Amino acid sequence: MTMWRTIRGTDLRFNAIGLGAMPLSIAGRPTEDEAEKVVSRFVDLGGNFIDTANVYCLDDGDIGHNERLIARALKSLGKGKGKGKDEVVVATKGGLRRPRGDWKVDGTPQWLRASCEKSLTDLGIDCIGLYQLHAVDPQVGLRDSIEELVRLKDERMVRHVGLSNVTLEQVRMALDRAPIVSVQNRCNLLEKRDFRNGLIDFCREQGLTYIAHSPVGGHYGHLRLSDIPLLIDLAGKYARSTYVIALAWLLAKGEHILPIPGASKLRSVEDSLQAVTVTLTEEDVAAIDRLPEGG
Repeated sequence: MTMWRTIRGTDLRFNAIGLGAMPLSIAGRPTEDEAEKVVSRFVDLGGNFIDTANVYCLDDGDIGHNERLIARALKSLGKGKGKGKDEVVVATKGGLRRPRGDWKVDGTPQWLRASCEKSLTDLGIDCIGLYQLHAVDPQVGLRDSIEELVRLKDERMVRHVGLSNVTLEQVRMALDRAPIVSVQNRCNLLEKRDFRNGLIDFCREQGLTYIAHSPVGGHYGHLRLSDIPLLIDLAGKYARSTYVIALAWLLAKGEHILPIPGASKLRSVEDSLQAVTVTLTEEDVAAIDRLPEGG
């Protein structure tokens, strides 16, 4: 298994395990000093794909918290501008709001543009490597949101455009209107919806990178992994944690799949990045495939 993944048709190349930075800025977040250390440790260990969003924060008054945190950490490492052979790819998103701490979709062109402009400022860069529509706004429709993202790309505010929280039908529709390079959805060994509905296979056929968020179950779901006998056995077999086995399974399911486990502690990023050292046998992959969904 290769340690590296690329987005076809782009110059983006990254370690096969990314960092989901959301836990560093939402409720229950660590101190900013601890959070910056997590980002720095991830990069020091070879990680170079960080997923964020302007709404990874507490509420509307805290918009951009996660992006600013990442910018400070990368600047301290001398990687703040994200250029050259040591580039750290920072993927961010627009299309949500956080009124009073709630999550509200807003895919209007005006909000997407304002969000992108603020993200550029908060990240301290002049062009975002990968900018993703956070979710489809049913009141706006996918077409208007996509057209605005294309305009942002044409104006060189973003290099590449991606989608998040979408269906196969929506991806097909978007590809007819824009050069989409990635799809980010929730996916893990207990939530295999995008394997069942054909979206992951479609992404492979179309050369799209499939970014798997919550790849070990999310904020609470990850606790289920330590109770599954098969994973406990495989963890012993490969001398790794059950979380690493879950990530290694996703890596084995396709070279176009990029898991982005969240982390708020140093030991979490240290553990997750070990997944690139594990090559599961075909029999082990098949056994995990057969695990029932939902735990």
